[in-house]
Amino acid sequence: MEFQKDNTFLTGRLKSISYAFKGAFKLIKTEHSVMVQFSIGILMIFAGLYFGISKTEWLFQTLAIGLVMSIEGLNTAVEKIADFIHPTYHERIGFIKDIAAGAVFFAALTAIAIGLIIYIPLLLQV
Repeated sequence: MEFQKDNTFLTGRLKSISYAFKGAFKLIKTEHSVMVQFSIGILMIFAGLYFGISKTEWLFQTLAIGLVMSIEGLNTAVEKIADFIHPTYHERIGFIKDIAAGAVFFAALTAIAIGLIIYIPLLLQV
């Protein structure tokens, strides 16, 4: 079956959104690292509700969760493409995969910093 691009604006956008939901669901359902990050994101949402964080803190927390989940998804895509192209170990493929994992590490460190800035003062008040 040959791919046919949908050139109409509305149906094309609706298809794109459905593919995005499908991809997000596949990530959460099949990738362990994404499952962990998603679970942490849910816990942080509950923490925000419990502590009654401010609108600005919600913005930063939401941005941090989205950043980590997005970069984790891109890392997974890089890994899947690399494994498809070269299924056996290859030094250059390993290098590429390490760099993608490093990007997730930077995003996670940023999210941790944001979480600490928001929640340490709240925990010290208790």
